[in-house]
Amino acid sequence: MNRILRLLAGWIADIIGGDPAWLPHPVVGFGKLIAFGEKRLNRGSHRVAKGAFLALALVAGTWVFTMAFLQAIHHISVRLGATALLPEFTHWGGWMPTWLRAITCGWNLTWPEMIVEAVLIFFCLAGTTLIREVRETFRATDRSLEEGRKQVARIVGRDTSQLSAQEVRTAALETLAENLNDGVIAPLFWLALLGIPGMVTYKMINTLDSMIGYRTERYLLFGRFAARMDDAAGWIPARLTALLMLLAAGKPGLIPTVHRNGCKHLSPNSGHPEAALAAILDCQFGGTHVYFGETIEKPTIGDNPRPLTTADMQLAVIINRRAEGAMVLLTALAQLAVSF
Repeated sequence: MNRILRLLAGWIADIIGGDPAWLPHPVVGFGKLIAFGEKRLNRGSHRVAKGAFLALALVAGTWVFTMAFLQAIHHISVRLGATALLPEFTHWGGWMPTWLRAITCGWNLTWPEMIVEAVLIFFCLAGTTLIREVRETFRATDRSLEEGRKQVARIVGRDTSQLSAQEVRTAALETLAENLNDGVIAPLFWLALLGIPGMVTYKMINTLDSMIGYRTERYLLFGRFAARMDDAAGWIPARLTALLMLLAAGKPGLIPTVHRNGCKHLSPNSGHPEAALAAILDCQFGGTHVYFGETIEKPTIGDNPRPLTTADMQLAVIINRRAEGAMVLLTALAQLAVSF
């Protein structure tokens, strides 16, 4: 029960506060580590091997550090005589091997551990911040195209200087759909499967992909392993995200269409949430974009290239929130299941 409380506390904190600019964020630290390694290793020959070494070192280091950190918090709490906020079930995780129980469930959480883990969950979720950015992108674009271009540049990696108003709105909604997977569903999936260490380690994997997983000349070789790692970590969550979106919209009949269109995307994962939102809104995503000065050809997803409106954004936000709530419920049920 304590694990469910820490989940709800972390989730509610994200809904209320998002990511405050004044608060130091672990993912920013991940980004600095990645940039430091990339600057020194992404040169000369053997770039694929160097990129793989950096990715594996950072992912393994994140897992080990998180496990050690949580264990230290546990032992400190026990020494201080801290107790659990609520009693756990008598047969908590008794069916699991000791090593798996320690990873997935942690220990019988004391209240200091609950606070620490709730904060880590809060840091690993990124639903509210992206929703705010997307809303502001639509508002800015309604005021002027130049404002819209500047605003959407905060959340996409492509060159936004030449985007039309339609392309700005499309980019924002594509990112919203993709972030539902990367920033909410996938972290919760790995929380349910491998506990806090799995959730935090997934964030490192996803940050690696977002920084060096591009198909540009600079990153094609160096970021190849990181991109494949992210593909593997997000494969199930991406499809789960698309399914939850369709169920949230009351349109499960669109599953075949979403699967067909999702498979068109260059990424084995990003296309599925995007295809789900495109199907729900009956619009079109994708197309050619410029990343770091290089033109990347992308297929279109969806069949109706109609103008996007603020009403479309509002519906997309509602779908996101419903899918997010459903995943939190599934994660809580998974946490409850390991208590028996």
